[in-house]
Amino acid sequence: MIPEIGHLALILALGLALVQCILPLAGAQRGIVGWMATARPAAYGQFLFLCVAFVCLAASFLASDFSVLYVANNSNTALPWPYRIAAVWGAHEGSLLLWSLILTVWMVAVGRFSAGMTLAFRSRVLAVMGGINVAFLLFMILTSNPFVRHFPAPAEGRDLNPLLQDPGLVVHPPMLYMGYVGFSVAFSFALAALIGGHLDAAWARWSRPWTVVAWLFLTLGITLGSWWAYYELGWGGFWFWDPVENASFMPWLVGTALIHSLAVTDKRDAFKAWTCLLAICAFSLSLLGTFLVRSGVLTSVHAFATDPKRGVFILVILAITVGGSLLLYAIRAPRIHDTGQFEPASREGALLLNNIVLMVAAASVLLGTLYPLVLDALDLGKISVGPPYFNTVVLPLLGGLGLVLGIGPIMHWKRQEMRDLARRIGWAPLLALVFAGVVVGWRGGEHFLQAVAGLFVATWVVLTAIQGVRERLVHQHGFAGMARALSRGFVGMTLAHLGLAAGITGVTLTSLYGVERDVPLKRGESAEAGSYQFRLDGLRDVLGPNYQAIEAKVTVSRDDETVAVLKPQKRVYRVQTEAMTEAAIDPGLFRDLFVAMGEPIRDDGFSLRIQYKPGVRLIWLGGLMMVLGGMLAASDRRYRVALRRARDVLPEGVAAV
Repeated sequence: MIPEIGHLALILALGLALVQCILPLAGAQRGIVGWMATARPAAYGQFLFLCVAFVCLAASFLASDFSVLYVANNSNTALPWPYRIAAVWGAHEGSLLLWSLILTVWMVAVGRFSAGMTLAFRSRVLAVMGGINVAFLLFMILTSNPFVRHFPAPAEGRDLNPLLQDPGLVVHPPMLYMGYVGFSVAFSFALAALIGGHLDAAWARWSRPWTVVAWLFLTLGITLGSWWAYYELGWGGFWFWDPVENASFMPWLVGTALIHSLAVTDKRDAFKAWTCLLAICAFSLSLLGTFLVRSGVLTSVHAFATDPKRGVFILVILAITVGGSLLLYAIRAPRIHDTGQFEPASREGALLLNNIVLMVAAASVLLGTLYPLVLDALDLGKISVGPPYFNTVVLPLLGGLGLVLGIGPIMHWKRQEMRDLARRIGWAPLLALVFAGVVVGWRGGEHFLQAVAGLFVATWVVLTAIQGVRERLVHQHGFAGMARALSRGFVGMTLAHLGLAAGITGVTLTSLYGVERDVPLKRGESAEAGSYQFRLDGLRDVLGPNYQAIEAKVTVSRDDETVAVLKPQKRVYRVQTEAMTEAAIDPGLFRDLFVAMGEPIRDDGFSLRIQYKPGVRLIWLGGLMMVLGGMLAASDRRYRVALRRARDVLPEGVAAV
């Protein structure tokens, strides 16, 4: 009866979602406190029932209940139990359940930490979130039910996709979904403000910490996904501009713009209409990513579903959500007026330029991702838009973003004298250029201008961040004064910017100076990559819990000294009989040595992919620095103080409870 209990829990959650969507919204419109008060209990109830459904599905996997179609298609008795748990969200139906469950986690968080909001505003926010969950619960129950039975039950399951049998995929999807779904909070705050007709700075103060938390989860999810693709797929790259990778990158770009725009709306009462539009766009792009992954319009290692009927359902959800919110925005936007005035040369101006660059980058990625799909759908031919387009169009924009990011934090609000800015920046541009030139000249090789440009931008961001810290501390005395000057928000911002600098450095070094070779080697033979010698010493058979493998022993040396012994594998999983590559990596802060096995050759040899990857770890270190920066910024006590003050700003006429 466990699957039936899970199915019932989904239906009960849908009923509560309908209540949460309708009653609080009507109550806020009519001023009926009792109706508005149903929002928070309905959200808590949804969370409880979806937890029950999730536990029931996990129990079915752990018990290998192959009478459940989803379990039979994605598990096996030989599958290790950690991957049985991960299999709960390893395919379309279960991942949709996780998506809906995470949405209720955000609902509960908003309901729990909303003491500063008026009851009417909180009711509208939770009603919008409830409406989103109504759509996805209907989608799940009608087209993608994870509890569907089939008889007779097979004696054995088809096993989880071998690509997903990896620790990285246990953590990566939940983090990514926390970011995707988290942008629904900013979206709901914006729509609640539009519905209530009070789009002032108060909604931005309430929305800002939630947006930062969603952004840091999405950053963590993207970082983990890049790391997983690097070591699991066997190609040794960190980003392939795959359409599904782009589907996560676009909301990240818009979410980054939203964070900066919210700061201006909060502090200067400017950009209000623009900030609201960004909140709508960020969540809309998250829904677009859901459509791409689940519609069957593309083939990718990241895609879940291949059923176009499901894609139509999600497309309807996307059209209603995006179309309805943009229609409401079009109606309300003309009434929105900014009171904060500023000159083009100001921090507001720099942040506006920051937003423009990020949105142009997001639009460029959107065009390159959707254009081939639209042509194919209209039978106008097939084209491929790959890394050359994205690297040529997007990377220069992100480099320009780094230049703006360097000066923005040290500019004054409202108006910045350019002479004063030049004096404060001082020798930083020249120092950054000299440092980049010296490093690239010492390293030698091709791509001189590209390498200098990348390292210049990274060094520029670091030097201006140091200048910002120095200006904060120059007039402070004692530890207490320094602590007040370096608030968590400022430290978090600085750390996130330094993370971007680290990422730019890693991308520059590994892209321009990395060495990759595919070489056929017999026992005892060697090949060179990046001044390292890779010698194939032997091959042996390995038996895993649900796979068989051939393992190579590769000794890596430099100047006749052994640096590492790497043992890559070529695995064949028993059920799905797919050959999978398990790369072996010798990690280091400044370089990675990478070996992956290809195909066997005659006379007891193998084709090996050997790579020297300078600075590649800086990419993921930069991502983690941004995540830590987001955590510090979200925990700044100024947010909590602002939320308490904002309670008196919205003229809702109903006290918070």
